[in-house]
Amino acid sequence: MTNRFRHAALVGKFQARGMRPLLEDIAHLLTRLGLDVSVETTTAQNTGLTGYPALSTEELGRHCDVAVVVGGDGTMLGIARDLARYGLPMVGVNQGRLGFITDIPVARVAQALKAMFAGDYEEEHRAMLEGRVLRDGEAIYEAVAMNDVVLRSAATAMVELRVEVDGQFVANFRADGLILASPTGSTAYALSAGGPILHPGVAGWLLVPIAPHMLSNRPIVLPDSGEVAIEIVAGREVSANFDMQSLASLVHGDRICVRRSAHRVRFLHPRGWNYYATLRRKLHWNEGALPGDGGL
Repeated sequence: MTNRFRHAALVGKFQARGMRPLLEDIAHLLTRLGLDVSVETTTAQNTGLTGYPALSTEELGRHCDVAVVVGGDGTMLGIARDLARYGLPMVGVNQGRLGFITDIPVARVAQALKAMFAGDYEEEHRAMLEGRVLRDGEAIYEAVAMNDVVLRSAATAMVELRVEVDGQFVANFRADGLILASPTGSTAYALSAGGPILHPGVAGWLLVPIAPHMLSNRPIVLPDSGEVAIEIVAGREVSANFDMQSLASLVHGDRICVRRSAHRVRFLHPRGWNYYATLRRKLHWNEGALPGDGGL
């Protein structure tokens, strides 16, 4: 067996039932495969998992060379934003429901991890968004997002948003809200709002209005090479949400400026993984599939 990875970070959705024994089993497996194991601090504290060093996200990034994330896509989104800056590759074990980016079923975790930590895996990189909220020219909030940046009103009222791309005016959207999504986020809220699915290999963003006042306001694919600026023109209790991170009480004139992050997320998948098989499986596109067409 190759010694490709030496120190694994273990992160889990600590709220989920049965998480502690599952994490213990995975930690024991990783140890048997010859890796040192450290557990993310919050995971360790909330599951009572002992016997392994408990490290902060920053410490995991500095000391580990791979991360195993157990839970759903939300768990992966939260840790991926923090670990991307360290270039740490991540393996997702799905204990959630859909699992677009946590793709190893719990039932196959031992088989999959043994092969992957012997060097038999596929590697994929995903782009992230980074944004700032500007008020009178000063940044009052900064965040990164792997899925999307969403603007909408908490007052169940329509908002009006002015959109510019690289300083060029696009349109004023009057709608329940607006989604700026990455390819990863194209299968999340943007899909529910009527946006297309964007392959993660496409260098672009999706701009998707939520229930627009004008039916001609359609989703548009934008290049990810520039900056998208969204200004609050009208609306009450407008908030900006970067994945699960939220800034509420935006005021008229606030500008949300978003561009591609300098950091990308590294995912490791079992050999044979492919994006189209994930779509077929998760969105039930199985009609016409033949044996050998891919997927776990």
